[in-house]
Amino acid sequence: MRLNTVLGVLAELAPAAGDRVLDVTRGGQPLVWLDDAERAPRRAEVDRLAALDALHRDERLLRRGWGFLAGELTDDKPRKVRVPLLSQPVRLERSLTGYRVVPAGDIELTPLVTDRELAAALEAAPGVAAPGWLSATGSTAWMQTAAEATGIAVFTVTFDHRHLPKNRVVLVAQAGLYVARDVFGGGLADSLRSWAARDLTGTALAAIYGEPRVEQPDDSPVLSPLPLTDAQSEVVARARTESIVVVSGPPGNGKSHTVVAAALEVVHRGGSVLVATQSPHAAEVLAALLARYPGPTPVLFGDAGRRASLAAELTAGAAQGPSEKELRADVTAVRSKFDEVRLQRAAVADALRLETTAATLEHWQPQLPSLASDVPGAFNGDLERPGLLGWWARRRTREIPPQRVADARAAAAAQRAAARLAATGGTDLAPLWPSLHAAEQALATAVGDAMRRAAHSERRWSAEARRGAAALAAALRAGRNRRRELLAKLDAKPLVRALPLWIGTVSDVEDLLPAAAGMFDLVVIDEASHVDQIRAAPVLARARRALVVGDPRQLRFVSFVSDVDVAGVLAAHGADERLDVRRVSTYDLAAGAGPATWLAEHHRSTPHLIGFSAHRFYGDRIAVLTRTPAAEATDAIDVVRAPGPGLADEVTTVLKVIEDLVADGHRGIGVISPFRPQAEALEAALVAAYPVERIEELGLRVGTVHAFQGSEADVVVVSLGLLPGDPAGRRRFVSDPHLFNVMITRARRRMVVVSSLADADGLLGDYLTYASAAPARTGGQMPVPTGWAAELADELARLDVPVLPAYAVGPWTIDLVLGEVGVLCGPHPGGPDAHLARQRALHQAGWQLVDAFPSRWNGDPRRAALELAATQRPLSVPN
Repeated sequence: MRLNTVLGVLAELAPAAGDRVLDVTRGGQPLVWLDDAERAPRRAEVDRLAALDALHRDERLLRRGWGFLAGELTDDKPRKVRVPLLSQPVRLERSLTGYRVVPAGDIELTPLVTDRELAAALEAAPGVAAPGWLSATGSTAWMQTAAEATGIAVFTVTFDHRHLPKNRVVLVAQAGLYVARDVFGGGLADSLRSWAARDLTGTALAAIYGEPRVEQPDDSPVLSPLPLTDAQSEVVARARTESIVVVSGPPGNGKSHTVVAAALEVVHRGGSVLVATQSPHAAEVLAALLARYPGPTPVLFGDAGRRASLAAELTAGAAQGPSEKELRADVTAVRSKFDEVRLQRAAVADALRLETTAATLEHWQPQLPSLASDVPGAFNGDLERPGLLGWWARRRTREIPPQRVADARAAAAAQRAAARLAATGGTDLAPLWPSLHAAEQALATAVGDAMRRAAHSERRWSAEARRGAAALAAALRAGRNRRRELLAKLDAKPLVRALPLWIGTVSDVEDLLPAAAGMFDLVVIDEASHVDQIRAAPVLARARRALVVGDPRQLRFVSFVSDVDVAGVLAAHGADERLDVRRVSTYDLAAGAGPATWLAEHHRSTPHLIGFSAHRFYGDRIAVLTRTPAAEATDAIDVVRAPGPGLADEVTTVLKVIEDLVADGHRGIGVISPFRPQAEALEAALVAAYPVERIEELGLRVGTVHAFQGSEADVVVVSLGLLPGDPAGRRRFVSDPHLFNVMITRARRRMVVVSSLADADGLLGDYLTYASAAPARTGGQMPVPTGWAAELADELARLDVPVLPAYAVGPWTIDLVLGEVGVLCGPHPGGPDAHLARQRALHQAGWQLVDAFPSRWNGDPRRAALELAATQRPLSVPN
């Protein structure tokens, strides 16, 4: 498809700008007037706002407003008006006498002012929203100008909110606190049409709708300061050159970890990265994750609370960065550490190959005399000798069948390996593992140091880049409209070279960043199943390659475009079904443009918590790395029946459940419901039951399932919000597979389902049945071991040592498990690389591993069992 057709279709299907919000108190939301915009008194209504803020700490729903239009419009029908001219996301921080009102995002002029140039000029006025601004000279005139630009006729200016008129609107020159639960972005139609006029050749947008570019892959080793699985390393390697890289996997599988690793490597190779998320909270989470590893300082250019610290850092200026000579020294250091890792791995691999070779001697034993007679040179070493003696020995084998010579060589190698192991006391890898782990950690540290120094090097921080950074600092301190204007004027190339890692929401990208095609080398679109094509197109246009991350089995975006409209627009433009914006998400689109890398390993929840989802929604394709005998034995799901028939009884039951959890010492408790009214009822009950100090101490959070997408908590309490007589539609809503999957996979350690239903069928009924049953042990489903492992298991059983044979952990199998100690009875059948990968994965998962190869005990399982029994630890089941 031609890009101008794509953008034309998307422009026609783009939603209009959001409704004009004239009343921030609609739906019974509170509005608390402030005498001092910087402080709030300690009284009941403010305490309630503080508690709401704490319960929704990821959503940042609390706003401070300055200069409210208040009263009533009477044009067609009476409409209540309560809308601030200026607003800003804030937090309430407790002080001795009340609360400090702390900024947590952008100062923004009301969207009722549609003139962007005027909005930017108003936000840029000196001292706007500074402490004491409302009483400063000129502030009243500023507010009158802003009020006039809204198009609402204002009767007068007042400093008293207590007597507001019924039939007209006044301007209240006062500050206030309120709650903003729904924020609507502006329309994208005009923006998409403007992109259609640009040359987008070579961008990710062109690749995702056309033919993805095929470039020479870069097969050099992936070196990262982060520990990576093979699949994660594959993603990092693909992101180097492929135009469209797709990553998928279940909840808790390390998708964010992979994004960070890919972004850091692209930047280290001289590139630039734009990360686009669904929400400001998601942007801050990724920025915090990036901050844990060495590299460039992320630029949070949107409505994110960490932006102010970056502006301060940029204002302070960048020090003289490392020189080219120093960067070359870093490359040398990384190469040296990499060589050390290879040496350590080679030592382990050699030992494994020796053990594997010696283990074949039993097979060759009956044939040794005849093989030695037929091919003596294989046994006395003549076949390998140089010179005349070796030549003569090899010449003699010409008369012998090639397979016979190969067998003799293998038998001789087995004989020599067995003799060597007998002479050295057998294979004992225990001294080698600490050295290897230390070498791997030293390599990760060296790579991280190199990344950090390169990010601040002279080559990146030119004079142009420093000027751009200073201009960026000014833009980040400005209000949203003014920031849009300032960012559009920046020279992107040197700035992105100096500051190569940018993070913001999908909406922020188009609203704030310069409209420069291919501005970044790589764009990452996170939670892409939740992003529609209309919002993704301008993001994809700003980069040359794209890393698209998502899970089509979790919540998808919600489209308000009708089927009739979609069909009509597609037919008018001759476009295909890829542009069905109702059904095809950005993830779906990317998955049709390139292969997806599946990240199967699960690292978040105990086995019982993830087991139902793994089977029902992912076809048992999840490799659970959290499985241990203790974790697997933990019943982590409780089903609690509400005593009465009403939803209020369910709320009361939830409060009792939380009380019991708190008494048991649990913290980090999330309370969720599929239904917004039930979530709001739970919110009100928690606010009434717990003061803000207690909410913060317990880490309580509350919200809908949609609000918890992308979040997690140690303990999750679900209020289903269903009654026996409810219509079928409500049950179908709860049993939607995408919503249900998100709902049951938010908990890390424990989940409690509170229900008013005596029974249920379908998906919900199956889950409640699963939750009510004791967890089944699924870790030992591999074939029962044979040979040495079986002999060792039998001897341990005679010593009354509990043994779990062939215990599966993620994609790996541990030969025997004693308590919580894993015993590996021989080299991995897949070879040294597979053995090393298994050991690394299990070590990182926290397993204590013991090698018990038969050569250490000369094949005597009784001696081995006696020694291994001493390593057993009692099985401990966590709360």
